[in-house]
Amino acid sequence: MELESKTLIRGGEFIIKQTRPENIFTPEDFSEEQIMMKESVQEFIDREIWPNKERFEKKDYEFTKLCMQKAGELGYLGVSIPESYGGMGMGFVSTMLVCDYISGATGSFSTAFGAHTGIGTMPIVLYGNEEQKQKYVSKLSSGEWFGAYCLTEPDAGSDANSGKTKAVLSEDGNHYFISGQKMWISNAGFANLFIVFARIEDDKNITAFIVPNDPENGITMGDEENKLGIHASSTRQVFFNETKVHVDHILAERGQGFKIAMNALNVGRIKLGVACLEAQRRVISGAVQYANKRVQFKTPIAQFGAIKEKIARMATSCYAGESANYRAAHDIELKIKSLQEEGLNHQKAELKGVEEFAIECSMIKVGTSEDIQNCSDDGIQIFGGMGFSADTPMESAWRDARIGRIYEGTNEINRMLSVGMLVKKSMKGELDLMSAVMQLASKMESGIVEDEISIDQPLNVELIKIKNLKRVFLMIAGASFQKHGQELNKNQQILLGLSDMMIEIYFAESSTLRTIKNLNRGLKMTYQMDMSKLYVFNATEIVTSRSKEIIGNISEGTAKIDLLKNVHHLCRYEDLPNIIAIKNRIADKIIEENKYCF
Repeated sequence: MELESKTLIRGGEFIIKQTRPENIFTPEDFSEEQIMMKESVQEFIDREIWPNKERFEKKDYEFTKLCMQKAGELGYLGVSIPESYGGMGMGFVSTMLVCDYISGATGSFSTAFGAHTGIGTMPIVLYGNEEQKQKYVSKLSSGEWFGAYCLTEPDAGSDANSGKTKAVLSEDGNHYFISGQKMWISNAGFANLFIVFARIEDDKNITAFIVPNDPENGITMGDEENKLGIHASSTRQVFFNETKVHVDHILAERGQGFKIAMNALNVGRIKLGVACLEAQRRVISGAVQYANKRVQFKTPIAQFGAIKEKIARMATSCYAGESANYRAAHDIELKIKSLQEEGLNHQKAELKGVEEFAIECSMIKVGTSEDIQNCSDDGIQIFGGMGFSADTPMESAWRDARIGRIYEGTNEINRMLSVGMLVKKSMKGELDLMSAVMQLASKMESGIVEDEISIDQPLNVELIKIKNLKRVFLMIAGASFQKHGQELNKNQQILLGLSDMMIEIYFAESSTLRTIKNLNRGLKMTYQMDMSKLYVFNATEIVTSRSKEIIGNISEGTAKIDLLKNVHHLCRYEDLPNIIAIKNRIADKIIEENKYCF
């Protein structure tokens, strides 16, 4: 498998190339400025948000707005906004870092922050003309105004381009009159401005409009929705009744709304992923602190193996999620910088930079949103009966986490998108996937592929295992395409299985490379090595299982036997690690520190 060249990295390329540890960015690479920013955000959350969790649970929407205004005053709403429009003009990694640490205390504030800074503001930053940006962006970046994103309709969810909201041009050609119904609109209750998607005449694609919120201009709202979680996130229906919008408020060009929506979702997906991390850290810390205090059978329950099992699992998924998020964020930042050096302006460079890594954005959204759900579920279980009580933070953490698997396109949609985009890149010649499949097939025919294992190199077994997992993916993906061809996109269960394999490979590789990079520069990584080993072991089990499911569907006879034999060979462990001992070491360290400490 070819070694990755940093200058040639492309989105999705990880699956066909072997990445060098020195080529990835890790949280241990944060600059002094980024560490100061992180500490500033943590201090804000601990002072303003965490002590007031009960107010969020009691649907105090005004308090959410007040906290957003304070975040604006501190500059957090404008981290990614160019300085010329009142923002801080920081890079993509710094933007992710702020989104990470500002999102841990409550899903209500996290949703308000994410909806405003992402889909409520970035469409104007990335697609607006100069007049539109000068008029609106500085107000949004300071918190003087708040934004909301009106895309979803009763009959248009995952199929975003099927919306029925209409925009009719006035007789004098100066205005559009927008009529329609939007639902599940975050921040609707206090938004000053909407990004509204509507169809002009019988256009194939929808168009995006910038629409200031004016109740006297045909804009009305439904009541606040009663939701499972994110109680103080304002979520309402918005109705437009011949709302008058000047033609100069079209965002980009007529018919580009679907493109804007999809690119906005790419950014939203990776930011939703990183927004799950601090929530995980706080759940882990809260759970282990309770487990250290809770005594049963004259022993703190933290000392029981069943509890250690959960703590190790929670911590390992968090470590892997951190690794994947910041790896992808830095790759996006490097791409944006390179495009700017080629002469592209900020708008086009950021759009193309994020779009290049749309596969990773979808995978990260899926993986991390499911990790926080599982983590909070384990947190409830560690608390036992108290975990089911609304008086403890685990109950609200679990409810708030549930929306992550639906936001920014459901996890099912994102799973299928990640594989579909990989195939599309291959068909367009942007990723040489088929050559990798054919080369692997040729090697497999001539004899089982083997790699040398160096006992002296830390995590070498895991690196080889990850390389073999990539080979399994290529083998199964190639066989699936051979079976179904262009109809593969209609076989959703195969796509779901392939996507699960990709996600596990990316997260396993990210955590392992992070650990090796830090080992190579002299950092102590004893427990991080354990977490990398544990994640690779679990990823191998998932890849094996998903491969078998697909093989049973796409092959028969000797072809099935050969595929199963190859999967078994590539996924086997010559020397099975002591997984229980690994879990205990990870858990014991967290129990000793009384918090998530990595």
